Amino acid sequence: MFDYIKGKIERLNPAAVTLETTGGVGYRLNISLATYSDIEGKNEARLFVHENIREDAWTLYGFSTERELQLFRALIGVSGVGAATAVIILSSMQGEELAAVITSGDVKRLKAIKGIGAKTAERIIVDLRDKLTVGDDAYLQLATVKRPDSFDEAMAALTMLGFERKASEKVLDRIFGEDSGIKLEAAIKRALSML
Repeated sequence: MFDYIKGKIERLNPAAVTLETTGGVGYRLNISLATYSDIEGKNEARLFVHENIREDAWTLYGFSTERELQLFRALIGVSGVGAATAVIILSSMQGEELAAVITSGDVKRLKAIKGIGAKTAERIIVDLRDKLTVGDDAYLQLATVKRPDSFDEAMAALTMLGFERKASEKVLDRIFGEDSGIKLEAAIKRALSML
Protein backbone atom coordinates (compact mmCIF):
# COMPACT_ATOMS: atom_id res chain seq x y z
CA MET A 1 0.00 0.00 0.00
CA PHE A 2 1.10 3.55 -0.74
CA ASP A 3 1.25 6.08 2.10
CA TYR A 4 2.24 9.01 -0.08
CA ILE A 5 3.86 9.74 -3.42
CA LYS A 6 6.34 12.57 -3.84
CA GLY A 7 7.55 13.70 -7.21
CA LYS A 8 7.78 16.27 -9.96
CA ILE A 9 4.46 17.53 -11.30
CA GLU A 10 4.39 16.48 -14.95
CA ARG A 11 0.72 17.15 -15.72
CA LEU A 12 -1.91 18.93 -13.70
CA ASN A 13 -5.57 19.71 -14.20
CA PRO A 14 -8.38 20.30 -11.68
CA ALA A 15 -9.27 16.59 -11.63
CA ALA A 16 -5.90 14.79 -11.83
CA VAL A 17 -2.15 15.12 -11.48
CA THR A 18 0.72 13.02 -12.78
CA LEU A 19 3.71 12.85 -10.44
CA GLU A 20 7.01 11.57 -11.80
CA THR A 21 9.05 9.85 -9.11
CA THR A 22 12.69 8.84 -8.98
CA GLY A 23 13.32 6.25 -11.66
CA GLY A 24 11.07 7.94 -14.17
CA VAL A 25 7.78 6.35 -13.08
CA GLY A 26 4.73 8.61 -13.49
CA TYR A 27 1.75 8.06 -11.19
CA ARG A 28 -1.65 9.49 -12.17
CA LEU A 29 -3.71 10.48 -9.15
CA ASN A 30 -7.28 11.75 -9.12
CA ILE A 31 -7.52 14.88 -6.97
CA SER A 32 -10.07 17.29 -5.52
CA LEU A 33 -10.18 21.00 -6.27
CA ALA A 34 -8.77 21.67 -2.78
CA THR A 35 -5.66 19.61 -3.57
CA TYR A 36 -5.42 21.22 -7.00
CA SER A 37 -5.40 24.67 -5.36
CA ASP A 38 -2.70 23.57 -2.90
CA ILE A 39 -0.30 22.27 -5.57
CA GLU A 40 -1.06 24.60 -8.50
CA GLY A 41 2.04 26.55 -9.54
CA LYS A 42 4.46 24.20 -7.77
CA ASN A 43 7.11 22.05 -9.45
CA GLU A 44 6.90 19.18 -6.96
CA ALA A 45 4.24 17.77 -4.68
CA ARG A 46 3.85 15.16 -1.98
CA LEU A 47 0.36 13.67 -1.93
CA PHE A 48 -1.16 11.24 0.54
CA VAL A 49 -2.63 8.31 -1.37
CA HIS A 50 -5.74 6.17 -1.29
CA GLU A 51 -5.73 3.12 -3.56
CA ASN A 52 -9.02 1.94 -5.02
CA ILE A 53 -8.46 -1.59 -6.30
CA ARG A 54 -11.17 -3.40 -8.24
CA GLU A 55 -11.13 -6.28 -10.69
CA ASP A 56 -11.30 -3.94 -13.68
CA ALA A 57 -9.31 -0.93 -12.43
CA TRP A 58 -6.62 0.27 -10.07
CA THR A 59 -7.15 3.95 -9.32
CA LEU A 60 -5.08 6.26 -7.12
CA TYR A 61 -6.50 9.27 -5.31
CA GLY A 62 -4.14 11.97 -4.02
CA PHE A 63 -4.63 14.49 -1.23
CA SER A 64 -2.43 17.38 -0.15
CA THR A 65 -3.27 16.84 3.55
CA GLU A 66 -3.88 13.81 5.73
CA ARG A 67 -7.06 15.47 6.94
CA GLU A 68 -8.53 15.51 3.43
CA LEU A 69 -7.53 11.85 3.00
CA GLN A 70 -9.31 10.97 6.27
CA LEU A 71 -12.45 12.82 5.16
CA PHE A 72 -12.34 11.01 1.81
CA ARG A 73 -12.05 7.62 3.53
CA ALA A 74 -14.87 8.50 5.92
CA LEU A 75 -17.08 9.49 2.98
CA ILE A 76 -16.44 6.32 0.97
CA GLY A 77 -17.28 4.33 4.09
CA VAL A 78 -20.85 5.59 3.78
CA SER A 79 -23.13 3.25 1.84
CA GLY A 80 -23.92 4.71 -1.58
CA VAL A 81 -20.92 7.07 -1.68
CA GLY A 82 -18.23 5.96 -4.09
CA ALA A 83 -14.78 7.42 -4.64
CA ALA A 84 -15.86 9.71 -7.49
CA THR A 85 -18.74 11.10 -5.43
CA ALA A 86 -16.43 11.64 -2.43
CA VAL A 87 -14.04 13.67 -4.63
CA ILE A 88 -16.97 15.77 -5.87
CA ILE A 89 -18.04 16.42 -2.27
CA LEU A 90 -14.48 17.41 -1.25
CA SER A 91 -14.25 19.63 -4.34
CA SER A 92 -17.50 21.36 -3.44
CA MET A 93 -16.66 22.12 0.20
CA GLN A 94 -13.42 22.62 2.12
CA GLY A 95 -12.79 20.16 4.97
CA GLU A 96 -13.84 22.42 7.84
CA GLU A 97 -16.96 23.56 6.00
CA LEU A 98 -17.93 19.98 5.16
CA ALA A 99 -17.39 18.86 8.75
CA ALA A 100 -19.55 21.74 10.00
CA VAL A 101 -22.33 20.87 7.52
CA ILE A 102 -22.27 17.21 8.64
CA THR A 103 -22.19 17.88 12.39
CA SER A 104 -24.98 20.46 12.13
CA GLY A 105 -27.12 18.03 10.09
CA ASP A 106 -27.52 20.46 7.17
CA VAL A 107 -29.13 18.11 4.60
CA LYS A 108 -30.00 21.04 2.32
CA ARG A 109 -26.35 22.07 1.87
CA LEU A 110 -25.26 18.49 1.13
CA LYS A 111 -28.11 18.05 -1.36
CA ALA A 112 -26.86 21.11 -3.24
CA ILE A 113 -23.76 19.12 -4.29
CA LYS A 114 -24.05 17.51 -7.72
CA GLY A 115 -24.99 13.83 -7.48
CA ILE A 116 -26.09 13.94 -3.83
CA GLY A 117 -29.76 13.23 -3.21
CA ALA A 118 -31.72 13.59 0.01
CA LYS A 119 -31.25 9.95 1.08
CA THR A 120 -27.49 10.02 0.48
CA ALA A 121 -27.16 13.35 2.31
CA GLU A 122 -29.06 11.95 5.29
CA ARG A 123 -26.95 8.78 5.26
CA ILE A 124 -23.72 10.83 5.25
CA ILE A 125 -24.93 12.86 8.24
CA VAL A 126 -26.13 9.83 10.21
CA ASP A 127 -22.96 7.80 9.53
CA LEU A 128 -20.40 10.58 10.06
CA ARG A 129 -21.90 13.00 12.59
CA ASP A 130 -20.51 11.06 15.57
CA LYS A 131 -17.12 10.58 13.92
CA LEU A 132 -16.44 14.33 13.83
CA THR A 133 -15.35 16.29 16.89
CA VAL A 134 -14.19 19.82 17.67
CA GLY A 135 -10.41 19.98 18.11
CA ASP A 136 -8.35 22.12 20.47
CA ASP A 137 -7.49 24.52 17.66
CA ALA A 138 -11.18 25.44 17.17
CA TYR A 139 -11.83 23.66 13.90
CA LEU A 140 -13.53 20.39 13.24
CA GLN A 141 -11.38 17.31 12.91
CA LEU A 142 -12.06 13.66 12.25
CA ALA A 143 -12.00 11.62 15.39
CA THR A 144 -9.38 9.01 14.59
CA VAL A 145 -9.70 5.49 15.84
CA LYS A 146 -6.34 3.88 16.55
CA ARG A 147 -6.15 0.71 14.49
CA PRO A 148 -3.43 -1.90 14.88
CA ASP A 149 -1.03 -2.53 11.98
CA SER A 150 -2.67 -5.90 11.42
CA PHE A 151 -5.91 -4.08 10.50
CA ASP A 152 -4.30 -2.66 7.33
CA GLU A 153 -2.74 -6.02 6.49
CA ALA A 154 -6.11 -7.77 6.90
CA MET A 155 -7.78 -5.09 4.74
CA ALA A 156 -5.16 -5.55 2.00
CA ALA A 157 -5.65 -9.33 2.09
CA LEU A 158 -9.43 -9.07 1.81
CA THR A 159 -9.33 -6.56 -1.07
CA MET A 160 -6.80 -8.75 -2.89
CA LEU A 161 -9.25 -11.64 -2.48
CA GLY A 162 -11.87 -9.52 -4.25
CA PHE A 163 -14.00 -8.33 -1.33
CA GLU A 164 -15.37 -4.78 -1.43
CA ARG A 165 -13.41 -2.29 0.67
CA LYS A 166 -16.43 -0.78 2.44
CA ALA A 167 -17.82 -4.12 3.53
CA SER A 168 -14.38 -5.36 4.58
CA GLU A 169 -13.73 -2.25 6.63
CA LYS A 170 -17.02 -2.56 8.50
CA VAL A 171 -16.38 -6.22 9.29
CA LEU A 172 -12.78 -5.58 10.38
CA ASP A 173 -13.83 -2.61 12.54
CA ARG A 174 -16.23 -4.93 14.32
CA ILE A 175 -13.64 -7.72 14.71
CA PHE A 176 -10.85 -5.46 15.97
CA GLY A 177 -13.33 -3.51 18.13
CA GLU A 178 -14.23 -6.71 19.96
CA ASP A 179 -10.62 -7.94 20.23
CA SER A 180 -7.88 -5.41 19.41
CA GLY A 181 -5.18 -8.03 20.05
CA ILE A 182 -6.53 -10.59 17.59
CA LYS A 183 -3.87 -12.19 15.39
CA LEU A 184 -3.83 -11.38 11.69
CA GLU A 185 -4.70 -14.89 10.50
CA ALA A 186 -7.57 -15.20 12.96
CA ALA A 187 -8.95 -11.80 11.95
CA ILE A 188 -8.88 -12.73 8.25
CA LYS A 189 -10.55 -16.11 8.88
CA ARG A 190 -13.25 -14.50 10.97
CA ALA A 191 -13.80 -11.77 8.35
CA LEU A 192 -14.14 -14.39 5.61
CA SER A 193 -16.90 -16.09 7.57
CA MET A 194 -18.72 -12.76 8.03
CA LEU A 195 -18.47 -11.43 4.45
